[in-house]
Amino acid sequence: MTSQSTAVRPAVEAGRARRKILHSPWFYVAPALILLITFTYVPVGNMIWYSFHKWDGLDVTMDPVGLDNYVRVFTDEQYWRVFLISLYYFVASFAQIAIALYFAVVLSFSVRFKNLFKGILFFPYLLNGVAVGFVFLYLFQPDGTLDSLLSAVGLGEHTKLWLGDPDIANISLAGTSVWRFTGLNFVLFLGAIQSIPGEIYEAAEIDGANRWHQFRHIIVPGIRRIISLSFILAISGSLSVFEIPFIMTGGANGTRTFVVQAYQTAFQFRQIGLASAMAVVLLLIVLLITWIQRRVLPDEEVTLS
Repeated sequence: MTSQSTAVRPAVEAGRARRKILHSPWFYVAPALILLITFTYVPVGNMIWYSFHKWDGLDVTMDPVGLDNYVRVFTDEQYWRVFLISLYYFVASFAQIAIALYFAVVLSFSVRFKNLFKGILFFPYLLNGVAVGFVFLYLFQPDGTLDSLLSAVGLGEHTKLWLGDPDIANISLAGTSVWRFTGLNFVLFLGAIQSIPGEIYEAAEIDGANRWHQFRHIIVPGIRRIISLSFILAISGSLSVFEIPFIMTGGANGTRTFVVQAYQTAFQFRQIGLASAMAVVLLLIVLLITWIQRRVLPDEEVTLS
């Protein structure tokens, strides 16, 4: 009898251990955590490690260089000057948010064919970035669609080298970016506006509030967090523009952005360490701007007045 009890006890304890593991929340979040660490934090850790070395990406050995790559990023005009190109996209992102907010507010009310207009506004965001680049490449090329359209309406003398003139090329590219990403902001704003209870609008109308009063005292406070999120996305997006300038100009004519510069540094000039330092700097700038934005506009309980 004693020997049978001794044999059963380990099996019972093993069963309890299995049930304890199955009831632990870590058992269910572990797969997601493993994927997150493997495909996000480990690559970021490798990038930071590479940034302190001189490496061409092929050699089996890396030469430690300390902070030399970071010093070069901040002191070599070739690298820090491309940050100024981001200002074009940064300014354009404000126009993008304003356009998206305007149409989201208008189409949130009763408007004829509003579903059609919603589809038209969101359609550009569904297109692949490469396809958008080629479409606007044909639009802006000399004697292309835009020049033909201007000539047809009697404005042929205003045709320009839309992608060849350094003073205009970045404006053309920023305009392309606005056309593509306005739909994303539009959907975010529209979803947030439609989540506001309709009874609030009805009460406001009974009190004599017009559309402007409803926008100022109901819509803006109600979608404040989405507006804040849109600004974070706009700032990080303007600093990390890549597809459109890379496809349409390849970074020529003064259109090279910081990410295009980092890409060419890594894969054309085989300076993986320096490109990693540029990526780390970009990451820190985005985190810093996000932190400042969160300090200036913290999340608060939304109250509709």
